[in-house]
Amino acid sequence: MTKVLLVEDDEMNRDMLGRRLVKRGFEVVFACDGEQAVALAAEHTPDLILMDMSLPVLDGWEATRRIRAMPTTASIPILALTAHAMDGDRERTIAAGCNDYDTKPIELPRLMGKIAAILDGAKGKLR
Repeated sequence: MTKVLLVEDDEMNRDMLGRRLVKRGFEVVFACDGEQAVALAAEHTPDLILMDMSLPVLDGWEATRRIRAMPTTASIPILALTAHAMDGDRERTIAAGCNDYDTKPIELPRLMGKIAAILDGAKGKLR
């Protein structure tokens, strides 16, 4: 079963997306802030991290940098989920260490396509 760390501070968004991922066969671990995301990434070593970028305690950009800095979590694919959709925001998330970027509100078919592409790419690196 593919394990996903869903990092989202909004309870309604976390619940909605979490239920949809579980329904599609993913095991989901939840974090509510960036500091918790870093700790849970190290503890669970998920197959994928869905990272909200606007988070309390530690924002998604810094949480991503910290996850990338740890040898045990450095290669975990990270997909940024953000309401930031201005020019340069995608580049900023990629520069922080995210593999891809998707905007909110979430369009599930588009997000699932990006998740599949990232996971397929990660599997390809293991071959």
